[in-house]
Amino acid sequence: MNTPKTPSPSQSSSLLRQVKVFLQQWVDSDFHPEGVEAVLAQEDKVDWKRCVPFIVLHLGCFAVLWVGVSWVAVVAAVLLYAVRMFAITAFYHRYLSHRSYRTSRVVQFLFAVLGNSSCQRGPLWWASVHRHHHQHSDEEVDAHSPVVHGFWWSHIGWITSTKNFPTDYSRVRDLQKFPELVFLNRHDQLVPVVYGALLWLTGWLLERSAPGLGTNGAQMFVWGFFISTVVLLHATFCINSLAHVFGSKRFKTSDDSRNNFLLALLTLGEGWHNNHHRYAPAARQGFFWWEIDVSYYLLKVLSWTGLVWDLRKVPQSVYDEAHALNQS
Repeated sequence: MNTPKTPSPSQSSSLLRQVKVFLQQWVDSDFHPEGVEAVLAQEDKVDWKRCVPFIVLHLGCFAVLWVGVSWVAVVAAVLLYAVRMFAITAFYHRYLSHRSYRTSRVVQFLFAVLGNSSCQRGPLWWASVHRHHHQHSDEEVDAHSPVVHGFWWSHIGWITSTKNFPTDYSRVRDLQKFPELVFLNRHDQLVPVVYGALLWLTGWLLERSAPGLGTNGAQMFVWGFFISTVVLLHATFCINSLAHVFGSKRFKTSDDSRNNFLLALLTLGEGWHNNHHRYAPAARQGFFWWEIDVSYYLLKVLSWTGLVWDLRKVPQSVYDEAHALNQS
């Protein structure tokens, strides 16, 4: 009869070290005891530890079977999807990644916090990865190219790789000078935790102050955090995957970026991806009036209030190029 082997002291010690590092990185995403360069040099593959947050988020959606549904919870989920999508598209993407307009330091921080609540990691990490994507779009080193790496890897696999976890601060030196943004980036789990707690608290208060609404803390948490966030994640990830596969190409770019009307509706304007890859600095991605770009419309409204300014325009030369290609 074979008796099970007990782990040796060295094996137990190694396992404890791995658990300790994993937990420390949940608190501080810049914690890399082996050094950032060593992490970046690792093989690009799925790290199942990195899958834990996504598994938890998706499994959490099934809790709707226990908490039920109410109109107020569904409305909250939809509104929180829209507001946080705007924070991702207009601030994480167009502002932090491309500097397509200017704003104050206070507004910069507030929208970075709002973007962080989407569970798409810290603002500097997001901008760093996206800037690298534009430098090497659909090349071998592009972390999420469906042309090179396939649909599932470009959609979600790449973000579970340890190699893609560290923030390359050399790409975001203009943002690194703001300590509040660096703090958010290092402690990128803090805002989602606070966001979830506030949702639960809101539901709890509504249950007691307005019981006729039929909601409670658990229900608001499941709809506002799990369901809203999962849909938001996949809608955003579709730009990495589907917007390089399905749609039309107005401009002859060096990558396979496409314009996709449905993705533009889902992501408040990000679906005009071929436009964006032709002239990324522009604050608008729907270059023509019929290309719906909700994020740009909202940025225009904010510019009237003075909260943002100097929205960068699409040059006339780019419009001339579009007209010439349309006639050819």
